[in-house]
Amino acid sequence: MPTTVLRPAAARSGAARQTPPIVVCRCCPEGVSRSRRRRRYPSDMSDAEWAVCEPVLPHPAWLAGKGGRPSGYCMRDVVDGIRYLTHNGPVWRALPADYPPAWTVCSWAAKWRADDSTETMHGQLGDRVRQVAGRKPAPTAAIVDSQSVRASEEVAQAGRGYDAGKKINGRKRHIAVDTIGLLLTVLVTAASVQDRDAAKPLLWNLKKTFPKVPLGRGAHAALDHPAPPDRPRLRTAASPPRNLRLLGNDHRHDPPPRPENPVRRRTTGHLVSSRLLVSDDLVGEVRRPR
Repeated sequence: MPTTVLRPAAARSGAARQTPPIVVCRCCPEGVSRSRRRRRYPSDMSDAEWAVCEPVLPHPAWLAGKGGRPSGYCMRDVVDGIRYLTHNGPVWRALPADYPPAWTVCSWAAKWRADDSTETMHGQLGDRVRQVAGRKPAPTAAIVDSQSVRASEEVAQAGRGYDAGKKINGRKRHIAVDTIGLLLTVLVTAASVQDRDAAKPLLWNLKKTFPKVPLGRGAHAALDHPAPPDRPRLRTAASPPRNLRLLGNDHRHDPPPRPENPVRRRTTGHLVSSRLLVSDDLVGEVRRPR
């Protein structure tokens, strides 16, 4: 007969479960995260990911002696709520009930976007990723690409256009990434704007943000669709250096062709994996019901 092994009553009842690890969070009064949510969604951060993201969050005002009181919710739950909306769609009121209220998550996202905290956090995390990859924090090269997306019905006619090549009525995001695929700068235009016309303002923004990226003498910007000789160039109030030469129809001085770089294609593929970025939906403010 098979031998029956009886487990202790404590083990059968679950009383012998391991104590959950202590998670650090500066926003909580005692420095320990008050979050009791179960991590059940793919967009939720693990303890290791939160340990990396928590130090780059804005410093709480009440800890800096600026008055106020601690937030009623742990910032880990707020960040997980923002990540959930980015991954699954921009419907704020469809946020699951185990997250903080939708108006709380929306207000924190709007606050961080208004004071440039989101951009600062993105830059600090990007520097750490480059250091882990064995590179210097400041990039010295960039790859430019664009992607057209459909716009929602809330986007005005003045801000949208028709991309005849992709047959998309909406907007176009022009991106510049480094050699490992990290996003450096973004320029959003109507889908009807050609890559050659958006290249100069995009590269000018790149030069202001990352001065070490060479755009001076001898630098080139290869475009997918060269501009015809009789087409006027896009001029802006603050233009890049004049010695920046865009490759046009004259191929006598062009550098030899290089093999296709999959970095930019991989970055655009990651962007469309989030439902929030598949189409250009305007995310409005969610107010607390009265």
